[in-house]
Amino acid sequence: MSSTTIIVLLSMLLGIQPVATDLYLPALPAIKAEFGADLSQVQLTLSALLLAFGTSQLVWGPLSDRFGRRPILMCGVATFTLAGLGCVMASSMQALIVWRALQGAAMGAVVMCARAIVRDLYTPETGAGVMSKALTGLGFLACVSAPLGGLLTDVWSWHAALGLVMGFGALSLALVTWHFQETLHRKNPHALHLLVLARTWWDILRHPTFVAFSCVSIGSYGGLFTFLASSSFVFIGLLGLARWQYGLLLFSMAFTYLLGTVLCRRLLAQLDVTRTVAIGGLLSLLGGSWMALNAWLGWQSVVGLMGPFYLFILAHGIHQPCGQSGAVGPFPKAAGAASALGGFLMMVAAFATGLWLGAAEDGSALPMAQSIAFWSVATALSAGLLVLRRGGPRV
Repeated sequence: MSSTTIIVLLSMLLGIQPVATDLYLPALPAIKAEFGADLSQVQLTLSALLLAFGTSQLVWGPLSDRFGRRPILMCGVATFTLAGLGCVMASSMQALIVWRALQGAAMGAVVMCARAIVRDLYTPETGAGVMSKALTGLGFLACVSAPLGGLLTDVWSWHAALGLVMGFGALSLALVTWHFQETLHRKNPHALHLLVLARTWWDILRHPTFVAFSCVSIGSYGGLFTFLASSSFVFIGLLGLARWQYGLLLFSMAFTYLLGTVLCRRLLAQLDVTRTVAIGGLLSLLGGSWMALNAWLGWQSVVGLMGPFYLFILAHGIHQPCGQSGAVGPFPKAAGAASALGGFLMMVAAFATGLWLGAAEDGSALPMAQSIAFWSVATALSAGLLVLRRGGPRV
């Protein structure tokens, strides 16, 4: 595969996650109204998807180390597309939750393989730059997803928004079928043995480099998930934005993330990975703390909430390429397992955050701001105390 083909494929595979979430975020209030569901049930359509996404990776990772990336990718993308059809045709909230959970489980195979492919082909330092380019493509997909989701929901219904998610899955399946070539040339015949698997997971979990970079990724994603789970209710329900206006707001957020990935590459060209992550940690801390302060002071407006969050999401564009490639870097022979474990931990944090947000909902923007502030502090501490002191990725 050419380098361009690899970047395009990685962008599509990694981008399947924001497509699955951002396209239907503007539709959440419409789903809530159509089914007469409460807020916790509606948020469960997102939390269940992400919990299944994280948990399934613990299975997909060892399977890909044993049988290769291509068959797991094919299975994952095909199942994602079929589950997307089930979401479009769902006639109850319970059915929608089940189909979204299945879609999340399939998505786990896709994203896990994408991260493992980077380690198959590149060293940890080079992998951070490649991951940044792929996540720039992800940022572009995220930019167009939210406005399209809002437009489709306004013109037709939320079923149309989820239909486009299914269509993206079908396109990804075609690209993988025609263009992807196996990247794992030395399969591990012992990858599925329980004792070997348990020992591999234990070695990964106690590796300082994995811990350091995973904590950065978890903290940064926790703040992003908070925004994804709460923002439609805050900006549409509380502040009165139209769905298309909210879609444009998500576009601006995704565009800022895209700029963050570009900034990441610029910083990596001048600094090492650790100092790049440290700069991102400072931006995260500033953005999250500023948002919480505005919310506590009662400045709950679009500008008062989004201004600080732009700083946080800019840092997210730095943390994800460095964090994901750095965590997998020390494990060239178990990249699937390491990628799966990192993804699982991220989604556990997201699921716990979703449960807390549902319980803390009080009709204001304060729970969202408090949660983002918490994750910004966690990200900054991980960047400063773990990554910066630990040093760069070690093989």
